[in-house]
Amino acid sequence: MRKNIETFIACDADYDDAKVVMFGAPFDSTTSYRPGARFGSAAIRHESYGLETYSPYLDKDLEDIQVFDAGDVELPMGSAEKALDAISALTAEILDDGKLPLTIGGEHLVTLGAFREVQKRYPDVHIIHFDAHADLRDQYLDVQLSHACVMRRCYELISDGRIHQFGIRSGERAEFDFARAGHTDFHPFTFDGLEDVVDELAQQQKPVYFSIDLDVLDPSVFPGTGTPEAGGVSFDQLRKALTIVCRRLNIVGLDVTELAPTLDSSGVSTAVACKVVRELLLAINP
Repeated sequence: MRKNIETFIACDADYDDAKVVMFGAPFDSTTSYRPGARFGSAAIRHESYGLETYSPYLDKDLEDIQVFDAGDVELPMGSAEKALDAISALTAEILDDGKLPLTIGGEHLVTLGAFREVQKRYPDVHIIHFDAHADLRDQYLDVQLSHACVMRRCYELISDGRIHQFGIRSGERAEFDFARAGHTDFHPFTFDGLEDVVDELAQQQKPVYFSIDLDVLDPSVFPGTGTPEAGGVSFDQLRKALTIVCRRLNIVGLDVTELAPTLDSSGVSTAVACKVVRELLLAINP
């Protein structure tokens, strides 16, 4: 792979040396409310230069780790399946080279493209899912490839109890019933129960795919998203939770999705997303 012209701050290692490869998935064709997430990955990359490379939370620095930023994958906006295929192909290349893929969305459907490849290589993989929305609909307006259905499509690749959902505070009654019937490990509204889940997965040495939809954050913190939902977590609650997950579990793939930077003219949402990405990168590099 060739280096991108503009990278996330300090993520300019040579591909061969990198342990983590991040790439953007600029897709939002199934967005159900306000579009704009297709611009999220480029905004995160560009605005990252407003950050320091050093995290005082973790006492670690991006300058001390090896991350390759592959830029944005070129996606056909008119076909969700072809877009997912392109994401899958790049994810497969990264995994085949023994590296950890980090996908930056884009809407949440992009998770499915990456997860398909991760699941092929790790059949016993679990998902930890932070989100405001359950994303468990079987279809949305007769479409099964939708950001409102992404966890349902992931569920179909694995089995009951292997998707661990936190922060959920919105969805159809049928989605909540589906989750509470034991199909997912459901922890609505907060991160309560996360440490117990992490303990169990760590003891079992399970591979874990980690998916963060940034609308898990309260819109007072993060208004720049397509489907904001009142009642979310704070930045510090999210930071502490993602640190627990990344530091203690065998993460085999991860993503950050649903920043729509044009919906927050203040730039605060993009700055928050950049900081989430920085903390993720540092937490998964011991």
